[in-house]
Order: sequence, then structure tokens, then C-alpha cells
Amino acid sequence: MASKAKSADGWGETVKTVVYALLIAGVVRTLFFQPFWIPSSSMKPTLLIGDFLFVNKMAYGYSKHSCPWSLCPISGRLFGSEPERGDIVVFKHPVNNVDFIKRLIGLPGDRVQMKNGQLFINDVAVPQERIGTFTETFEQQGPMRGTPRCSNAPVGQGAVCEKELYEETLPNGVKHQILNIDNSFADNTPVFTVPEGQYFFMGDNRDNSGDSRFPRNVGGVGFVPFENLVGRANRVVFSSAGRWIPAFWTWRSDRYFKRLD
Repeated sequence: MASKAKSADGWGETVKTVVYALLIAGVVRTLFFQPFWIPSSSMKPTLLIGDFLFVNKMAYGYSKHSCPWSLCPISGRLFGSEPERGDIVVFKHPVNNVDFIKRLIGLPGDRVQMKNGQLFINDVAVPQERIGTFTETFEQQGPMRGTPRCSNAPVGQGAVCEKELYEETLPNGVKHQILNIDNSFADNTPVFTVPEGQYFFMGDNRDNSGDSRFPRNVGGVGFVPFENLVGRANRVVFSSAGRWIPAFWTWRSDRYFKRLD
């Protein structure tokens, strides 16, 4: 009888440990970090389809999307910092509530414009330097099975797809890489004046990103209010080049814990 009681006690302790671990993981996910998987190519070359990362939900303090009000009665930026140009941010689309990830380009009060592929902030051209060519295979990518756009199009299945690679330096000194495919309507925009309490986002894959340059009724995001910010992405944990994340043989070993710039 004693051994049966001990066995029951041991099983009960195991169950309690698992329950406690799940509760702690749920609290951590709700309050501090959120996993995020990259499904699209809009942030190439910084983020690739299949990158898996955690978003710091406390980076900018609490908003209604980074923490439920019932768990975070104190809202605002008491526990966080101001969003900065160059941050890679996950936010909720202002209309359909879908998670997006883009680079923060314009702060409240900024004037943002694109002219022939050159970014202007407050009427000053943001420096760009051609640093090479980004290449990838022209093939279906990720679970969505989309194919990349190429500056050397048309290219056949399995051929090399090219894009012009630039380094851009934002006014606060943040340097990051961007891609150019062609000179499209997204490369020539009107002046956007960012309203108070809102932000202007763009993808690093400049000719393949539905972002703040586009109104929401055509697939863009427009200006994004602070309360829609979920958090900041700082590092890729791992990356899968296949259709299914658990397929470890498709993981890209050179992207383990890669820092994001």
C-alpha cells in the first residue's frame, strides 16, 4: 500500500510541475515575449521567410495589444522606452488586427517621402550606398509557396534571382540593408506627415512590401497608432527554409540567434 501511495504522490507532483510550468510559460508569453514566425518576403534581406523569433513586448511599455488590460492596469511607457527609427516592430494592423512586422521609419511629426527609390525624412535625403547584389533561387518559398520578384526577371525555375542590395543610414545613425527591384509607383510617393501618437513603417524589401506608403483599403497599413504596437524584434532564434518549421533538416544554421540590425 505504501508503494502505491508513493507512486500516486509522485504522479501528482509530476502533474503539478507540468501545470505550473505551463502557467509560467503562459504568463511569460502574455507579459514579456511573443513568438513570431516570418511568413512573407517584405523584410528581406533582414528577415527571411521561415525565420522564427521572439518579440519583446515590454520594449515600449504596455499597450492594449502588448498586454491585456486586466493583467496590466498601468498602461503607457512607464516600463519601456520610446520607439526609435530603425526598430523592427511587430504591430497589429489598424483594421483587421493581423500581426505585421516592419521597420520603423517615421516618428510623430516627421515628413516622409520616396523619390525615385530614395527615402527622404523631413525633406532630407537618407543616405544610400550600393553594397552588392542579393541573390536567391527562383523557386517557391515557405508554406505560402510564393516566388520572389527579381531585378533580372524573367528568370526560370531554379535560376538565380537578383536584387540590388543597398545600405541605408537613418538620421539617428542606424544602418540597415534594403533591396531594390525596379522603379515603381511605391518609389515615388507624396509627402506623408506622421500624426501625433502614430508611426510610419516600411519593409526593407522596398518594392515588395505593403506598408505605410499604401492606404489600408489596398492592402497597406497607413499610419499605425502606438496602441497597436506589440513589441520589438531583436534577434532570430532559428530559421527554416522548408514548408514546415519542425523539419529541422531545413533549418538555416547560419541564422541561429542572429542579431537583427
